[in-house]
Amino acid sequence: MGLDLHGDPIALTAALVDIPSESRHEKRIADEIEAALREQTQGFEILRNGDAVLARTNYGRASRVLLAGHIDTVPAADNLPSRLEGDELFGCGTSDMKSGDAVFLHLCATVAKPAHDITLVMYDNEEIEAAANGLGRIERELPDWLRADVAILGEPSGGYIEAGCQGTLRVVVTAKGTRAHSARSWLGDNAIHKLGEVLARLSAYQARSVDIDGCVYREGLSAVRIDGGIAGNVIPDTASVTVNFRFAPDRSVDEALHHVREVFDGLDVEIEVTDAAAGALPGLTQPAAAALVKAAGGQVRAKYGWTDVARFAALGIPAVNYGPGDPNMAHRADERVQVAQITATTEVLREYLSA
Repeated sequence: MGLDLHGDPIALTAALVDIPSESRHEKRIADEIEAALREQTQGFEILRNGDAVLARTNYGRASRVLLAGHIDTVPAADNLPSRLEGDELFGCGTSDMKSGDAVFLHLCATVAKPAHDITLVMYDNEEIEAAANGLGRIERELPDWLRADVAILGEPSGGYIEAGCQGTLRVVVTAKGTRAHSARSWLGDNAIHKLGEVLARLSAYQARSVDIDGCVYREGLSAVRIDGGIAGNVIPDTASVTVNFRFAPDRSVDEALHHVREVFDGLDVEIEVTDAAAGALPGLTQPAAAALVKAAGGQVRAKYGWTDVARFAALGIPAVNYGPGDPNMAHRADERVQVAQITATTEVLREYLSA
């Protein structure tokens, strides 16, 4: 039996979880989602792109809402199939983000007269490297499908609207020295010792907090890896520390990098950028986004971490994370979602899409 989009979204969540869908292996779940949308929805144009499934209405409404959810998961950890225990549904992807997918699919099948035109994007390969992300592929190949007045990404947010997201910057800070025998250490210049001041500055760093549209984003500058050393009797001539800067979305990537260089100014080190992604402003003052906030009872907070809302923000589309599930449960062996959150999120979005 295929997926039942008209039934209880809790049961639909379990059905989606029970289809193995590790990144790069989403064909089966994409096939089942596509078949269900074609058989159980009305008024939707439906398109397949790789292992992504897209659907949209074209009623000529004054606004368009885009619902986006990734259909892949991290590798299972002996946590399939799903199981219901009390008021919690356990299983790989229950929180991240099959419950959000289930809510979106259910609403597309059951909201008969939406107040907005709806675009649904169920995409692949979100949990792996950004270059493989299905949403990026859709942006390149089908940009018209991503046009909307507001985008809702069904990432787990505990029933809150988590607006925008932080940017992320990773740099490798490298110190150079002179190699020597440790028995004659004065003949060398210890690169590891030179990292002491780098770590001291990180330890003393005072993170900035920024209020944007009523959402407070707290920044963080952290050492996440140290590399160095040659052998137990050698003074090392190179050592490095990898630093991750999670910055508020009012900074650009260039501004974030400039700030990091300021933090280490004056030190005899080299700084190399290894990864960077801009954040996303919340955009909650836009009418379509403000209406969503109202429907959710004003339950809004800043998003800590980077999500695909940044892709929409780069396109000029206000975007939020809103879905059932605790983000702290994602990727865990005991991953689970409170079923009451699935019901509550469905009711809020049904009111919003029908208003």
